[in-house]
Amino acid sequence: MSLTSILSAEAIENAVKDCQAPDSFSYKKFFQLCGLSQKSPQEVKDVFRIIDEDNSGFIEEAELKFFLQRFFPGARTLTEKEIKSLLTAADDDSDGKIGVDEFQTMVLS
Repeated sequence: MSLTSILSAEAIENAVKDCQAPDSFSYKKFFQLCGLSQKSPQEVKDVFRIIDEDNSGFIEEAELKFFLQRFFPGARTLTEKEIKSLLTAADDDSDGKIGVDEFQTMVLS
């Protein structure tokens, strides 16, 4: 499964272009622009599985650095500030990683 089977390639590209400058990534705006926040809970879980590159069941800090690249190859990496912001927004149980339910809650809230 690929992200473009869930989200439109054009929407993904527009979302990535919107946050090209370092420290300009806003997860809420990104999820709206790429269309993920309008998807079903199951589709959001499917996207989580694509982002969870090592299939650990969690998105860890190392995977968050390359978050945008999972959506669009060649996109920039997230800055430390952006990684911390994303982690803080989603990590409800403070274990330092984002589980599928935490991701779903963040995207659909």
